[in-house]
Amino acid sequence: MCGIVGYIGKRDTQSVLIEGLKKLEYRGYDSAGIAVFTPEGLQITKSIGRLVNLENKLEGAPLVGSAGIGHTRWATHGKPSDVNSHPHTDHTQKFSVVHNGIVENYLDLKEELMDQGHVFVSETDTEVISHLVAREYDGDIVKAVQKAIGFMRGAFALGVLTEYEPSKLVAVRQASPLIIGIGEGENFIGSDIPAILEYTRNVYILNDGEMAVLTEDAVELMTIEGNFISREMIHVDWDAVTAEKGGFDHFMLKEIHEQPKAYRDTIRGRVHDNGRQIDLKELNITPVQIQNIRNVHIVACGTAYHAGLVGAKVIEQLVRIPVASDVASEYRYSSPLITPDTLVIVVSQSGETADTLAALREAKAKGAHVLAITNVVGSSIARDADDVLVTLAGPEIAVASTKAYSSQLIAFYLLGMYLAQVRATQTEDDIAQMIMALNALPEQVESMLENSDAMKAYAEQISHHEHLFFIGRGLDYAVAQEGSLKLKEISYIHSEAYAAGELKHGTLALIEEGIPVIALVTQEAVLEKTVSNIKEVKARGADVMAISHEEHIAGLLKSVDQAFAIPKTLPLFTPALSVVPLQLLSYYASLARGNDVDKPRNLAKSVTVE
Repeated sequence: MCGIVGYIGKRDTQSVLIEGLKKLEYRGYDSAGIAVFTPEGLQITKSIGRLVNLENKLEGAPLVGSAGIGHTRWATHGKPSDVNSHPHTDHTQKFSVVHNGIVENYLDLKEELMDQGHVFVSETDTEVISHLVAREYDGDIVKAVQKAIGFMRGAFALGVLTEYEPSKLVAVRQASPLIIGIGEGENFIGSDIPAILEYTRNVYILNDGEMAVLTEDAVELMTIEGNFISREMIHVDWDAVTAEKGGFDHFMLKEIHEQPKAYRDTIRGRVHDNGRQIDLKELNITPVQIQNIRNVHIVACGTAYHAGLVGAKVIEQLVRIPVASDVASEYRYSSPLITPDTLVIVVSQSGETADTLAALREAKAKGAHVLAITNVVGSSIARDADDVLVTLAGPEIAVASTKAYSSQLIAFYLLGMYLAQVRATQTEDDIAQMIMALNALPEQVESMLENSDAMKAYAEQISHHEHLFFIGRGLDYAVAQEGSLKLKEISYIHSEAYAAGELKHGTLALIEEGIPVIALVTQEAVLEKTVSNIKEVKARGADVMAISHEEHIAGLLKSVDQAFAIPKTLPLFTPALSVVPLQLLSYYASLARGNDVDKPRNLAKSVTVE
């Protein structure tokens, strides 16, 4: 996955594709490629690395033609390489495909196609699509694509070409965004509006289960089943910068709103047996090794460390083995007690975090099995770890992490359930119940995002303060630490997170009249205890905002000044919900103080020095 552009018309196709891909560079990528119909037939040029590498290849051998597709890839299946880059073809080189998304059953399809004589060259799931289309082709590319889709499970935005019908470009959307650009004597496809904004502002936005057939002079919209549909054309009046942000004011806000999709993508393909079993087939660790695990170390930095705090409680509760969380910069210098039965889990959004990479190498040197949770397939941490569990959040542009953190939580839930499944520490019914709750999270996040104005109003209230406190117990304390970090990162308001039960042991001295306190109250087992702690700070003049489940809000409003309701879920899964209002709070507080939300002072996205 990452960026798609396609063109059919009389312009220099290569230039249109390259310029379109440049407009999508903000999304992040590790390789790029284009396919163009030339007088010699369908030709493809691909390159690992930045677009300039692709341009350098094309300088000596330009692709001149009237239609083409291009792609910038963010590796998910197979490391970044020329061969794994898109576009992909079948073994006859007559069909070409670009693809964003995931084909969940690609391994089964690949095995079936290989048995039928198809030869594969890449490690990707996308290559399967080009072979399926080739197999189903009988003179009509549209029908071939429709038949191929019938065999696929997962999410996909597709651009498809065949040398047999050079006047057509086929586009498909199923759970991955795709738009159609309308020009005069030319038409376009793109995964995002910036890719085509230079050429047209008239677009159709495909819905899930829809496809389009483009020629130079026309666009036909239809369902995947082939039923023609009509759609009102949209005129885009955004400027180019706003378009990159999907119409949002900042990348951070866009990425907060992308969390439901990131949840779905990270879960997709990892739940089987009609929602009763977790399948992490990408892991090499054997059931015997899992049975022999005696303790777990979770090592990370910053936001990823806070995800690890939640992950530690998830694994301890589900698997019933000791778990320790540590900051990576401390871990490698603390002579950690590691045996061959220790599982070390390192967490990093970029996969390049220097302290975490150093900790990984220290753990491996001491004989531990190391599992990485990262968002970047070909990163240093992904390469060095024994196992990798990839979070499918997509590129994160804002420095303050949101969707990467929450996707790491989803990865920990999946991993915890998988380990519990293998070790039989949870019943099949328990796992099924958790999977049901996990699958409900994306829609629940969407419902909270629709109520974001409540956090905006509260953020404007606290934006005038210089000090603020977060309190919570158990998992709420872990989330409070992430909420406090977010607020500090981008609003520059000094904040601290405290275990609510520790207030009376010294920190109550900091509570004074009017100081804001945000209390997370989502853990049923300690709810009454946390309410008691709230009353302690209220008695000393604090202004308290509570975050809790809808059913508790009315009761809490007797003890607090304001409250924000989150949907009901299993106690273990509340961090994936309760963090969202804290992200919104940080964003709107930063905005109210006039800060540059996406570029907080003194910080970088990926920390590659110790």
